[in-house]
Amino acid sequence: MSCCGSGIQFSAADYRPEELLLASRVLGDGQRQLDLSVPSVHCGLCIQTVEAALRALPEVTYARVNLSAKRVSIRWKDGAEPPAVIDALQRAGYPAHIFELGDDKDPQLSRLLIALAVAGFASMNIMLFSVSVWSGADAATRDMFHWLSGLIALPTLIYSGRIFYLSAWNALRHGRSNMDVPISLAITLAFIMSVYETLNSGQHAYFDASASLLFFLLIGRTLDHVMRERARSAVKGLSQLAARGAVVIGDDNQHSFMPIGDIRPSMRIILAVGERVPVDAVVESGRSDLDCSIATGESLPVPVAPGSQLRAGTMNISAPLTIISTASADNSFLAEMVRLMDAAEGGRARYRQLADRASALYVPLVHTTALLAFIVWFMFSGDWHKSIYVAITTLIITCPCALALAVPIVQVVAARRLFENGIMIKDGSAMERMAEIDSVMFDKTGTLTLGQPQLTDRQRLDQHSLELAAELALYSRHPLSRALTAFTNPAKNISFDLIEEVSGAGIEARMGQDIYRLGRKNWAVANSTAPTAHAGTESVLSCNGILLETFRFEDSPREDAARSVQALKDENLSVEILSGDKEKTVQALAQQLGIATYCAEILPNQKSELVTERTHEGHKVLMVGDGLNDAPALMSAYVSMAPATAADIGRNAADFVFLHDSLTAVPLAVAISREAGKLIRQNFALSLVYNIIAVPIALFGYVTPLIAALSMSLSSILVVSNALRLKAGKKIQQPKAKTAAPDMHPSKRLEI
Repeated sequence: MSCCGSGIQFSAADYRPEELLLASRVLGDGQRQLDLSVPSVHCGLCIQTVEAALRALPEVTYARVNLSAKRVSIRWKDGAEPPAVIDALQRAGYPAHIFELGDDKDPQLSRLLIALAVAGFASMNIMLFSVSVWSGADAATRDMFHWLSGLIALPTLIYSGRIFYLSAWNALRHGRSNMDVPISLAITLAFIMSVYETLNSGQHAYFDASASLLFFLLIGRTLDHVMRERARSAVKGLSQLAARGAVVIGDDNQHSFMPIGDIRPSMRIILAVGERVPVDAVVESGRSDLDCSIATGESLPVPVAPGSQLRAGTMNISAPLTIISTASADNSFLAEMVRLMDAAEGGRARYRQLADRASALYVPLVHTTALLAFIVWFMFSGDWHKSIYVAITTLIITCPCALALAVPIVQVVAARRLFENGIMIKDGSAMERMAEIDSVMFDKTGTLTLGQPQLTDRQRLDQHSLELAAELALYSRHPLSRALTAFTNPAKNISFDLIEEVSGAGIEARMGQDIYRLGRKNWAVANSTAPTAHAGTESVLSCNGILLETFRFEDSPREDAARSVQALKDENLSVEILSGDKEKTVQALAQQLGIATYCAEILPNQKSELVTERTHEGHKVLMVGDGLNDAPALMSAYVSMAPATAADIGRNAADFVFLHDSLTAVPLAVAISREAGKLIRQNFALSLVYNIIAVPIALFGYVTPLIAALSMSLSSILVVSNALRLKAGKKIQQPKAKTAAPDMHPSKRLEI
């Protein structure tokens, strides 16, 4: 039985190894991962017990609990038999089952609300009897009211208190302890003392205190649950955006609906208006507009045409499309975002590890303190009644709920705040490191700039030469050729006899007796050795060695790049550019963005060496890059960040990934990380101050069990409320969507 009283048990017999294997996914590094739902997990001690039980299995290479999602991720070597993880969790007292994405039911909240209502109703009625006793009822009437209070309290403690009792018993029978053990002990002792007083016609009974204690505890537990679910609503929203299936075009051209889990790469799918893209895909035919707000935060429609890349979860809003899947549902953009959010919430940052260790030591310390309080009071006063009274109050008031919540709730809220602004984070520890940086190093192409060269001064160009160049550019995959074909119509009624691409030089074509060349000036134009004075990049078109036209390109800076750089400098962070591009190009961009320090024409290993050198000088460097050549530097940096357009290895190496074109994601990530660190420290301070004040008062006998329950619940609520302050502030202003050029021919469009 789970500690939450679900009444549902799962065992290893419920799942065959084949089912566990099908429910797992390949990570690509020789490992598989399986996600299990563990409803019984609710505190730091639970996390330690679950992870220890799983890591004891020799096949398991990784085990990490996400407390907010009540989920555990387990990894083992790909190709091996799935380990007996469910059986291991069952033996540890934590029944588990395979986690299913998109399950929006919340039975735990229903149980908490019903238990809370019962406890509240009972507390009010018992309090009415207590008022009569306090008003001066005689002995017989007082005893009757006490018995009536006990008759109401007993079923209340059995029904509403089972949430705590089952959790405590589950811990004790497996030889461990958790935060519900002192709570259950305090409730039980208060009730037993009340029964004893009633049997002996005592003046004081604590039925009202035990019922009210349970009521206040359930208020805190319910609010904690609601706030956690509210903070995690971003992940739930993502899960709900996932399509349940799609209409697939078969090899025989027959249309059939296929569940999302059965869709594989290279399948042709019909995407109707109003439907969400089921998996990552590319447009095969049709033109439409997409709502991409889930991916970029941009509210304006984004036009798509044949060749356009589509991300899972985006919505088709204009016209039907035929698309070709490029990934399965488990490896789609939407699934990756959910995994990143879960990783951010479940990360073991330094503060979180400290809180977990403190909670683990705190529970036995609470028991010891309460026992010592009883012994000392009994030794000096000889009053066992007062001694137990003080011990009960100490058990209640020293519950470490606030300490256990200090870190994880802040990380959950911060991860959501980042996600709402188009920033994904892989690990909660990355936020701590981001808050400590003093230097930022940017790659240029694809990071500070969009990595998309664009043709400039089109008005001054000869139209015929432009069309000839566009026709030649169709036969090259060079970025400058793509820029020509993306925004220029190729020549009509012109065919070349022979076209050949010369590596490192350009495209050469023959038309009759004429030879056309498109590419480097010193190759295309006879006797040309003069270097270009243009700060960007240029290509030329020649005929028989005679220059016909010069095409100049510039790589535009990302949206708000200058403002973002200035925001980082305002935070007293040094900013630097590391680029393999030409000196003049890097210098021009640095001047445009107001960056004083830059390194140009450097190799990938030199980037990594420069980052390492800054680290050895005592700096904590944030590296922002996007390409394969940036991966070593991203790995070497104290913390790293990459755009979603980065190469796979770049995204995998980065700690943060931002999903839109605006560079404001970088200063925003720094600001949120610093604010999260500040709130975590505040929560630690609140927990410490509460215990410094509350524990001595309880030990000296100045607090009743009722007041102790109220103060303990309020301390937890205070910590959670403080964490939710992180959500304050306006959402980042995203860049406007860029529309395709009106003269772009759909059949000739190439992805940039």
